[in-house]
Amino acid sequence: GKCGSCGPGYASPLDAMKGPREEIIYVPCIYRNTGKKIPDFLATVDVDPKSPCYSQVPCVDFGKIPEFPGSVPADGGMRVWNLGCANGIRKSGNYRIFKAGKGLWAPTIPATTPVPKVVNPEDVFWKCGLGYPHTSHCLGSGEVMISTLGDPAGNGKGGFILLDAETFEVKGTWEKGDEAPPMGYDFWYQPRHNVLISTEWGIPKVLGYGFDPNDLGKGRYGRRLNVWDWSTHRYIQAIDVGEDSAPLEIRFLHNPNASEGFVGCTISSAIHRFYKTERGDWAAEKVIQVPSKKVEGWLLPEMPGFITDILISLDDRFLYFSNWIHGDVRQYDISDTRRPKLVGQVFLGGSITKGGPVRVCEDEELQSQPEPFVIQGKKIPGGPQMLQLSLDGRRLYVSTSLFSAWDRQFYPELIRDGAVMLQLDVDTERGGLSVNPKFLVDFGKEPGGPCLAHEMRYPGGDCTSDIWL
Repeated sequence: GKCGSCGPGYASPLDAMKGPREEIIYVPCIYRNTGKKIPDFLATVDVDPKSPCYSQVPCVDFGKIPEFPGSVPADGGMRVWNLGCANGIRKSGNYRIFKAGKGLWAPTIPATTPVPKVVNPEDVFWKCGLGYPHTSHCLGSGEVMISTLGDPAGNGKGGFILLDAETFEVKGTWEKGDEAPPMGYDFWYQPRHNVLISTEWGIPKVLGYGFDPNDLGKGRYGRRLNVWDWSTHRYIQAIDVGEDSAPLEIRFLHNPNASEGFVGCTISSAIHRFYKTERGDWAAEKVIQVPSKKVEGWLLPEMPGFITDILISLDDRFLYFSNWIHGDVRQYDISDTRRPKLVGQVFLGGSITKGGPVRVCEDEELQSQPEPFVIQGKKIPGGPQMLQLSLDGRRLYVSTSLFSAWDRQFYPELIRDGAVMLQLDVDTERGGLSVNPKFLVDFGKEPGGPCLAHEMRYPGGDCTSDIWL
């Protein structure tokens, strides 16, 4: 059942569901675009209800990441990933890796003082011709693979960086051949079906300054799922999911035999099911559409939900996603993957709450605008964004920062007050979501001032990044 001396290394997704309850979660905290010229840091959040430090940061803390010469603040799009093998591959080092300004940091865990390893962007530029790293996964080869959004100049370009998992040396690119997609973002691979599928958000130098509706219809936002041959590393197919759909997070079902999964499209606010056809190629079909709301007092006359994160429970029964602009988190029963059924929904802020600047004129789903979300006397700024599910599927963690330039544009109160982390209780029998009123991590109270909390990761792996072979 275990694949190395460190980390749980569960043999299957169902085995992972039987693992011990999570006690800490790591969360990258961002200061970019907040006006503070201090380094970002990796927070340790105590999620053990028996601990006196429950719902606090830090309790088990290895300190802020020290600034290295010439560093600049990172942004909210960074990923945190355990390079170990909760996915049953191998343990290649007790590190966590994430983007931090001038390069990629990998502080050792545990340690009283972090010993950082830095991947300099110059090495990535010269060896790979890539920039804007995003998602990282460990490979069975003992390498780390990182997707990118573009080239060093900020133009769109889909590609992948390979690192040596022990030395963090930049080895070059994973992809081969002359063909490459015009953009990149997230990815997931499934060796049993000889496939890797990647997504595309948009052109980095466009989206990096915020969302401009004038960029729509000009090919500046992604519309494809990009299919790669896993064994030859070649780009073989593009699946069109709609102009300016901006497909972001992509998840295969966890069962390694399954040849299907789901992807969330941000701007079009749709969930597409992708699957392998009888011909052996890949296709996609829309299975969920979040209706836009006709509004006054917002950027556009119609407000999309803005699906920014999705995940699938380890038993492949439930799909979860967040509507960052509308403000709700949804739970769908996907026992029938072609016909997801909404079984849970909760509003955690967002842009359509009562008393705000936005008036909803026409809504296909709600009879009235939701009340502002208040917990422990605090009105929550922003909307639900990143998600992380406990291994047993009973607790769903939520953070509120998307990308600092977009945070500043859509939710300026996030910059002023800082992000939060919340926890939802999940009914795993019939479906259903409810807020845990005892859990609130307020990143507005950090000693360095309010910061933007993004992705959440467990030390031993989790359902949003573990890939079983």
